[in-house]
Parts: sequence; structure tokens; C-alpha cells
Amino acid sequence: MRLKVEFTTEPFDLDEAPAHALVAREVIEAADLDAVDVGPFGNTAEGGADAVLAAVDALLRKTLGAGATRISLQVNVIGEEK
Repeated sequence: MRLKVEFTTEPFDLDEAPAHALVAREVIEAADLDAVDVGPFGNTAEGGADAVLAAVDALLRKTLGAGATRISLQVNVIGEEK
């Protein structure tokens, strides 16, 4: 199955990207995902279920460790794996 993950990390800082946001970008860009879109107010990525779930696990652990105080996340099934 293919999944799509959408997430944001907080607290926001409009002047400079906080450490947790930079870590989130690194985790998602390093994962074996496709259709990655990283932006200042939300991030999305798609991929196979195993890759998305592994990325979500790393994302939660590493961004919390980097100072995130809230992580909003949504995972949707978008189809069968290609």
C-alpha cells in the first residue's frame, strides 16, 4: 500500500528555522520516499507503507529530541504500491 504523510512541527519561528524543523527536513529528505514537499507551514511525502512508517517513527523521535513541543501529523492510504 502507498501512504501519504502530512506534518508540521512546532513551535514556529518565522525569522529562523528552528532546529526541529531542520531535523524534520533532513529525516524526510533522507528517507526512501517520493513526492516530497517541504515548506514553511507544512510538509508532505508519499511512498510505500514501510518507508513512510519508518520515516514517521524517525521524524517523531528526532524532532522531539531537537526541541519540538508539538507535532501534528496525518497519514492517509492513497493506493496500492507500484
